Amino acid sequence: IRDEESGYNKNLFCIPKHYEEDLEKVFIPHGLILDRTERLARDIMQDMGSHHIVALCVLKGGYKFFADLLDHIKALNQNGDKSVPVTVDFVRIKSYC
Repeated sequence: IRDEESGYNKNLFCIPKHYEEDLEKVFIPHGLILDRTERLARDIMQDMGSHHIVALCVLKGGYKFFADLLDHIKALNQNGDKSVPVTVDFVRIKSYC
């Protein structure tokens, strides 16, 4: 996101009441995030070919994105002409610094 990005008016979205006063605008709509996550899953499947995928989730902040990404990969595995084995594991990092 560029610094000059104006974002979207928060009134265009359903925002929980307890967050309304804390938000000024929305930079990335949820639908765009879902679209990009699905595209990433397609890219991973294409790049990996028939190789085994080892998916590693960094807890705690990444679990929702990770679950959404794996759901897309699973759907591609079920609906595609090939099935790629996927192994899932989790790590917890003490600090990001």
